[in-house]
Amino acid sequence: MCKRTAAGLWTGLLFAGVLAGTADLSGEGKAPLGLGRRATEAEMRAWDRDVSPTGEGLPAGKGQAQEGARLFSTKCASCHGATGTEGPAPRLAGGRNTLATKNPVKTVGSYWPYATTLYDYIRRAMPFTAPQSLTSDDVYAVTAWILARNGIITDNAVMDAQTLPNVRMPNRDGFVPDPRPDVPHR
Repeated sequence: MCKRTAAGLWTGLLFAGVLAGTADLSGEGKAPLGLGRRATEAEMRAWDRDVSPTGEGLPAGKGQAQEGARLFSTKCASCHGATGTEGPAPRLAGGRNTLATKNPVKTVGSYWPYATTLYDYIRRAMPFTAPQSLTSDDVYAVTAWILARNGIITDNAVMDAQTLPNVRMPNRDGFVPDPRPDVPHR
């Protein structure tokens, strides 16, 4: 074994030992390494906001592409471009029928299997500079605009907790279900 590998292994084992010796496993509210604090039940519930493909977890609210276009131009275009196809961040529109080609373009319209995943991602992580700052109506509107840009819904379609789960994404059948029995399926 070379000196560099042995030193790395020794350092890793030493670090693991330090962590194991300082972690609080008593559940008494102390954070590992004595830094910070454990989250409260209320704080964890506030972050437990996932949305399933069936729409379970979608909040009240609604939005249309027209309002979404205005929001997109002020909150999203700096990263995704004015039409969702330019900018430093990944493309959001286009790419249909490219997945089986030499140069696939993975976008919301070509790759994503569920429209509810788009809502969930925007609500949780966007805009990049201010995650979770959009209202439910804002997220429905931006979701509607992106879906309309991909030709999946019409510009005047209203997206809400009832309509969004019914949107049929072009690549819905492009994924294989996980056959493991211990993985929850929705």
